[in-house]
Amino acid sequence: MTKILMVCLGNICRSPLAEGILQSKLDDKLFKVDSAGTSSYHIGNKPDPRSIAVAKQHGIDITKQQARQFIKQDFIDFDIIYAMDNSNYDNIIALAENDAEKSKVKLILNESFPAKNLDVPDPYYGGDTGFDNVFILLDDACQKISQQLNSLT
Repeated sequence: MTKILMVCLGNICRSPLAEGILQSKLDDKLFKVDSAGTSSYHIGNKPDPRSIAVAKQHGIDITKQQARQFIKQDFIDFDIIYAMDNSNYDNIIALAENDAEKSKVKLILNESFPAKNLDVPDPYYGGDTGFDNVFILLDDACQKISQQLNSLT
C-alpha cells in the first residue's frame, strides 16, 4: 500500500481538501491518504467549514477528518509527503534526518506546474472564493498525482 501525506500549516483548510480530493481519485485498497499540519493550532479540530462546504459541492466528504500535527514518525509511515507551500516545505525538511526522508517531500503544485515551486494560497482569510480557487488548484494537482500512481499499479 502506498501512503501519501498532505501537509499545510493548521491542517484545517488546504491539506484536508487535498487529502479528500486525492483519496476520491484512488483505490483505498491500494492507497492511503492522510493529512497533517506543521503547527499545533488546531489539533483535534474538524476541517474549516468552508473546506467542508467546497468539498461537499464536489461530492467529497471530509467531515470525519481531524487535524493533527506533522511528526518525525511521518517520514517512516508515509512514502510521499506533499507540502502545500514553501514555508511548510521548509518546516518539514527541517525535521528530516537524512536525504531519504528529504526525498519524500514535494511541493504539491509542482505536479501541475513543474519546477515552479508555487504555493497553494492559504484561503483562511480569503473568503469563500479562496476555497473555490484552492479546490481547483488541488484538484488539478491531485488528478496528475492519481494518474501517476495509478499507472504504477
